[in-house]
Amino acid sequence: MQQLSGLATQRGASVTSIVFIIMVLGVAAKLTVAIVPAQIGDYQLTKTLSTELLESNNNNETAKQFVARVNRQLSINADYNTTAEEVFTFTNKKTGQLAIYKQYAVTNNFFSNIDIVNRFEGDIDMAAAE
Repeated sequence: MQQLSGLATQRGASVTSIVFIIMVLGVAAKLTVAIVPAQIGDYQLTKTLSTELLESNNNNETAKQFVARVNRQLSINADYNTTAEEVFTFTNKKTGQLAIYKQYAVTNNFFSNIDIVNRFEGDIDMAAAE
């Protein structure tokens, strides 16, 4: 009979590789939990801003009226930590042609003193709102 070396007879994964796989899956799950809610929140905020911008432009409202409209909608959506002034700036303040530039950051805790910062930027104008 021929003797096989230790590597040739091994079957399955070692304990070290299983622990490593569990650690990688844990970090991936934690990243997902930290990043996905911020992405969903940005999508919802962008959709809200686009809808309110379109309605304000159709009603020929001023920039001040648009800010009040967005703040009211954010309070209806129970987003009490966000105000319109913190999220966007105007790129065009002409009545009926309002356009905004959205720029803000969301910080989530990853592990102990390590944070994940999600930055969101983008233009929202009449073409994007329609």
